[in-house]
Amino acid sequence: MARKTQSTTVSVGDLCAALAHIAPLNLAQSWDNVGLLAGDRAAAARSALLCIDLTPSVADEAIAGRFDLVIAYHPPIFKPISRLSAQNDGPEASVFRCITAGIAIYSLHTALDAAEGGTNDVIAELCGIRGCEALASMYPLDGQTVKLVVFVPAENLEVVAEAMFTAGAGHIGEYSHCSYRLEGTGTFLGSDATNPAIGRKGRLETVAETRLEMVCATSAVPKVVSAMRIAHPYEEPAFDVYPMKGSPTCGIGRVGQLPGSMTLATLARKLKRAVDARGVQIVGDAGAKVSRAIIVAGAAGSLPFAVHPSAGDVIITGEIRHHDALSILRSGASAIALGHWTSERPALQSVDDRLQRAVPGIATRLSDADREPFAPV
Repeated sequence: MARKTQSTTVSVGDLCAALAHIAPLNLAQSWDNVGLLAGDRAAAARSALLCIDLTPSVADEAIAGRFDLVIAYHPPIFKPISRLSAQNDGPEASVFRCITAGIAIYSLHTALDAAEGGTNDVIAELCGIRGCEALASMYPLDGQTVKLVVFVPAENLEVVAEAMFTAGAGHIGEYSHCSYRLEGTGTFLGSDATNPAIGRKGRLETVAETRLEMVCATSAVPKVVSAMRIAHPYEEPAFDVYPMKGSPTCGIGRVGQLPGSMTLATLARKLKRAVDARGVQIVGDAGAKVSRAIIVAGAAGSLPFAVHPSAGDVIITGEIRHHDALSILRSGASAIALGHWTSERPALQSVDDRLQRAVPGIATRLSDADREPFAPV
C-alpha cells in the first residue's frame, strides 16, 4: 500500500499543478501528449502511483491499492483513438479500467526529459556531472504577450502611438510608452471603391511611413487594435500581430564534462550499478577514455549528433539503432545503452520526492508492477 501521511484535502487538480511545476508542460516536444490525460481535476486525491508504463499489471496494482492518480511517464494515450473499451488491444484497455475505477491518469514524458532536475539530469547526477547544459535550448511561446506592428504615415505617427499607449500597449516591466520605430516606404493602389486618405484611388501611391512596434498583453489586443484603427488615417491600416516567445529554458538532452577521465567500461559499470540495469551495452572500445557525456534518456535517435560527438565523447541513452551505432563509431565517439525503461525509471524517485514536498498530504509509491520488458537469458 501507499505510504501513510497525515490526512488533508487534496484534489487531482492540486497534483496536476504540482506536477506541472516539476515538469512544465510547455517544455514537452510538439508531438508529445503530456499532462492530465483522463480524470476529474475537482476529484479528491489521497494517493498516487508512479510508473514508466501503464501496463495491465500496473492497472491491477492501481485498482487494488485504490490509488486516485497514476503518474505514467509514457503517455498511454498517444495517438487519437476512435473507441475506448476493456477489450482494446493496446494500452487503452488499461486506461479504460482506470477510468471506470475512478483513477485519473497523468503523463510526464518529454516535459520531464527537458525539465531541470528531470530524466536527463538524474542520469547526469549519477555520472557525477555538475553544470550540465541542454543539447538545445527551447523558446516556448509566451502566450501572454504579442508584438503589435503597424505602418503609419510620418505625420500621424505620434497620434497613433499615443492612442495605442493609452489603450494598454507598450509596457515592459516598470516602463511604459515603449516602442520601436523604423522609417521606410509604403505603397498602395486603391480600387474605385476606396477613399484613400493620401493620394488618389486608381493610382499607385508611394508614402513615407514608419514601422511602429510595441509589445502588448494578449488580453489587451482587441482594445489596442480598435484604438489604433480610430487614430490611424487609413481606411485599411496595415498591421501585424506576432506571438512572442519566452526566455530560453531547458531543452531536451544534456551535455557536460565528466568529473574525471575514465574508461568507457568503468563508466558503463558505474551506471549499471546505479540504475540496477539487467544488462548494459556499449558502442566503442571498452578501454577508450571518455571525458564528456551526451545524455538522452530513452531513445537517443539523432539528437546527440546535433553536438557533433567526437573522440572522448560518450553518448548515454537507453537504446541505440544499429545505423546510429555505426555513425557513433565513425565519429570516434562511444556510447552506453542502459535500456530504454532502465534509463528513465530513476527519475521517478526524484518526482516522487518532489511531489511529496509540494503536496505533503498525498501518499505516493513507485509501482512494483512496472517492469523492464527485456530480460537477459
